[in-house]
Amino acid sequence: MAFEGLTEKLNGVFKKLRSRGRLSESDVREAMREVKLALLEADVNFKVVRQFVNTVTEKAVGSDILEGLNPAQQVVKLVSDELCALMGGSQSKIRFANNPPTVIMFVGLQGAGKTTNIAKLAGWYKKRENRRPLLCGCDVYRPAAVQQLKVVGAQLDIPVFEEGQGDPVRIARDAYDHAKKFGNDLLLIDTAGRLHIDQELMDELKRMKAAVKPHEIMLVVDGMTGQDAVNAASAFDEALGIDSVLMTKLDGDARGGAALSVRAVTGKPIKFVGTGEKLDAIEPFYPDRMASRILGMGDVMTLVEKAQAAVDEKKAAELEKKMRQGKMDLSDFLDQMRQMKDMGGMQEMLSMMPGVSGKQLSGLKVDERALARTEAVILSMTPRERANPEIINYSRKKRIAAGCGLRIEDVNRLLKQFDQMQALIKQFSGPAGKKLQKRGGFPFM
Repeated sequence: MAFEGLTEKLNGVFKKLRSRGRLSESDVREAMREVKLALLEADVNFKVVRQFVNTVTEKAVGSDILEGLNPAQQVVKLVSDELCALMGGSQSKIRFANNPPTVIMFVGLQGAGKTTNIAKLAGWYKKRENRRPLLCGCDVYRPAAVQQLKVVGAQLDIPVFEEGQGDPVRIARDAYDHAKKFGNDLLLIDTAGRLHIDQELMDELKRMKAAVKPHEIMLVVDGMTGQDAVNAASAFDEALGIDSVLMTKLDGDARGGAALSVRAVTGKPIKFVGTGEKLDAIEPFYPDRMASRILGMGDVMTLVEKAQAAVDEKKAAELEKKMRQGKMDLSDFLDQMRQMKDMGGMQEMLSMMPGVSGKQLSGLKVDERALARTEAVILSMTPRERANPEIINYSRKKRIAAGCGLRIEDVNRLLKQFDQMQALIKQFSGPAGKKLQKRGGFPFM
């Protein structure tokens, strides 16, 4: 989980501050020394850390306490505000052209996950903003790079323009003409990467930039490489001029120093982050939300947005009515589990809840295969059995188990879980449950 180590260390510092009641100047300076060490251990750029600590210390020592906050809470708020400012303050969005297509040229070193994340971004804009993206394969040097783009494009139902192993600059120009002709309003160009930055790579990128005049040059960097990612961003910006950053593998680095350093060092905003291997594991970068995650306060807004994207409102209203009437069946149960999967799974949802630490999640074993087994069992049932689970006797269980390639025990386990959920729903739909809801104590969504 990103920032796991930093979150734990900062929470330890703040816990000490809260235990002291009133804070002296020496308390604040001691806390900031610990914050400085935590940021350095998280692989944040040294100059960025020094500036950050000096700014927070100066404000904490010299400011009046805001109404409603004790001194420790004031320090936490200052750290939160400065973390947010460090990462850009507010969300930066891609600028779209008045006359489509909008051209985004992606650059970066090999191994950063450029090709896959370009397709992810195209899928995000197709799903969230109803764009008509076109992917363009201009990485003609890496074996199977264009084929990889075609595979992920097909999985997302997004067209890919390619002309084999030709001149990348000509391919990009032809892709632009194709997008204009066929009504694609977003053109995403995948360029070649290298294991290191060299003059040959930069010359080709400069020629492509001159040929297609991209509205945005987005650098793709591997978040797990720490300060190497920041150095790469500086080098590409100096040689080519970049507009923004897409940071991949943010979920794989418990330190997260690159995300905290890249804006401060280069002045270029992070606009999107890759958060996993799945093709929908990409999200816009919000500095305030990321600061909240770093401080262990969760990210409820992103969780809500994921729910809104995954949940069909009409179905949700129908299900709520069924639940109140105690008429929820196994088809509804399956729909709910699929929606949770679309939101990223239970572990990702819990990671965005306030107060849930990475250490707590590390001990949580979420069996993602359980959904596949549950789906197989329910899909092996007849529509009548799904609507009326009580009619499922031993012979039906035997047929269902054979149909999904599982055991009768797996069918029994699912039916037991469903019965327990039904009982819980009835319990909280009755008079006692209504009283509890009024007090704000409804324990499940």
